[in-house]
Order: sequence, then C-alpha cells, then structure tokens
Amino acid sequence: MDSSVHIEDSWKKYLSDECQKPYFVDLRTKVRDAYEHEAGVFPSPRDVFRAFDLCPFDEVKVVILGQDPYHGKGQAHGLCFSVPNGVAVPPSLRNIYKELRDDVGKVIPMGGDLTHWATQGVLLLNATLTVLEGRAGSHQGLGWETFTDAVIKKISDEKEHVVFILWGRYAQSKSGLIDENKHCVLKAPHPSPLSAYAGFFGSKPFSKTNEYLKAHKETPIEW
Repeated sequence: MDSSVHIEDSWKKYLSDECQKPYFVDLRTKVRDAYEHEAGVFPSPRDVFRAFDLCPFDEVKVVILGQDPYHGKGQAHGLCFSVPNGVAVPPSLRNIYKELRDDVGKVIPMGGDLTHWATQGVLLLNATLTVLEGRAGSHQGLGWETFTDAVIKKISDEKEHVVFILWGRYAQSKSGLIDENKHCVLKAPHPSPLSAYAGFFGSKPFSKTNEYLKAHKETPIEW
C-alpha cells in the first residue's frame, strides 16, 4: 500500500492493490488538496481510516454501512453513525439506541461514541470517508465509493459468516457485492426520523446479529 495511506496493517494486505489504482491516486490527491485549501473537512485526517484501525480485517464480524460522514464541526470521527462523547447524539443514532433498548434491553447510552462496537469486530463503514463542513454529500463521486465497494467485496470474498447490516435504500444498493450464500444480510429502513417508523423499529438487528454469530461459533457483540 502507498506509504502515505495510514491504515491498520491487516487491511494493507488486502487493499494494497486497490490503493495503487489510478482512481485512488487521484482521490488521494483531491482529498489532500481539500484538507490543505478548504476551511473545514471532516473527519480530521487522522480519523479518515479510523473504522479500519479499530477493526482489523481478521476481526471483522459485522459491517454496518453508512453513506456520508456527519458534516457538523466536532461530529465525525471516522465511524458511521457515531459521534464523540460530549457531542449531541444525532437523530438517527437516537433511533438506533431506541431499537437497541427494545431489541436487547440495553439502557440507552448518554453519549454517541460507538468505539466499543468497533473494537469488538463491527466495521462502522461510511461509503464516503470525507466531507466538507456544512455540505452533506460534498465528497461523493470523488472515488471513495469505488474504494469502499472494494472493501465490502473483499470482506465478502475473503471471509465467512459476516453479518452485513444495511439500513436504507443506499446501503441496500450494495447488497450485490455480498455473497449471501456465506454471509448474513440484514435489511431494514434507515433509522432517520423520516423512515424509522416504516420498519426500522422492530427489525431487531442486534439480536438477529448475535443469534447468527452464536450459530456460527462466533462471540456475540456486547452492544
């Protein structure tokens, strides 16, 4: 892998070829220029690959797919749906917490940091890994989606019995990258307030994930 891409070692083995491709070289240049010349780009450079750093390839048991980092100051820290503790919990994450409570009886946390999921083998992957402040979707189409599609397919190809949690139409559009004969794919509406009542609530993704992991002799997630 290119020495300028700082990512956890086990991922380098699987993604080194991807990072040599022309689209990724171009993407890296565009993102570096954005950090140098734009007033606000999130997350901070050290957190762009944080989802990978906290969840090595060999430890991935669950993939939760988001679309875009949060674009407000102090929110994004490299994990989809997650915000640092001390930052207001966003509406979608509040709904995730409600479902977590109703599904497995978990007390709703005060903070929005999902690091403890990531360190247990939950890859909290946004399809796009950077964004401009106040401009949702501003780094879509730069090449990040090609990269993260390759990540999803690599996990599908190289591993077995991974749970892919796809919330909303965008995430579900990635299902074609996943071999459903050897993985579990859980689909539900997005947890945003606009769609949570259309089937996200009551979908029981957390208990279903753990039932599948236990059935395949994997340690369940302590949500």
